[in-house]
Amino acid sequence: MFELSLLCPEDRVETISDALDALDALSVSVEDADAQTEAEQALFGEPGMPPPKDGWQRSRVVALFPTEELAQEARQLLSLQDFFEGCTILGVNNVPEQDWVRLTQSQFTPVDITPEFWIVPTWHDMPEQAKVSIRLDPGLAFGTGTHPTTRMCLRWIARQPAGSLGRVLDYGCGSGILAIGAAKFGAVDIDAVDIDTAAVDSTLLNAQANEVQLSAGLPDKASGEYGTVLANILASPLKVLAPLLCAHVAAGGNLVLAGILERQADELKEAYAPWVKLEVADAQDGWILMTASR
Repeated sequence: MFELSLLCPEDRVETISDALDALDALSVSVEDADAQTEAEQALFGEPGMPPPKDGWQRSRVVALFPTEELAQEARQLLSLQDFFEGCTILGVNNVPEQDWVRLTQSQFTPVDITPEFWIVPTWHDMPEQAKVSIRLDPGLAFGTGTHPTTRMCLRWIARQPAGSLGRVLDYGCGSGILAIGAAKFGAVDIDAVDIDTAAVDSTLLNAQANEVQLSAGLPDKASGEYGTVLANILASPLKVLAPLLCAHVAAGGNLVLAGILERQADELKEAYAPWVKLEVADAQDGWILMTASR
């Protein structure tokens, strides 16, 4: 494999990416050329919605080709196009053979939720300080403990008084990590639901691997009221789900919402105002956790 690397201004990223695709690139990726510097820019978007921008002010575009000849041909053809003005060719490099499984695993290390609560992939040793842990590997469903929204939800769970979670609903369970976390902290009646059957299957397998008991299924499995309702989704579906989620919160129970950007706090408060008073309970890397008591 050979990769062709380019430096492009934001307004040329889409055109260059389309051209590389037409030149039979196996893949095209775009990243912030200023990543890990003071000039790094954060771009937040939501699934199903157009991205806020096609790229960064200075974008590094990398195209993968099966042979060096194809990569060099693409390099030459692009440099002759009018739309390439303002772009720079960084080079064509051989991509060395690697153990991709080991490389992928190296990107997922134990995650500390609190000093004593850890999420640990199965190929890692358990940290000595971990008194409570979840064994979880990356899979088809969202939720490995690395994303700020997941970490904030788990941190909230870990900080609750013993025995206070009550009956728990994890709505949009993904990998089941929040439901499993609730079980680890004493919840015994847990429903985990998701619209994706792969997420339901993943949740059941992960629960079994962590030796906890829970029920998982499609959203119609959620029934009655719960002492704790957890929903780590995204702001848009959370607004739509407001009446449904609030109806599941028992008197004196807690509603915990995540997947919300800091700038979306007011619109979530407004959406839930007819039922509960949402407040920001935690914040990390531009994301917030919002909670309310019924």
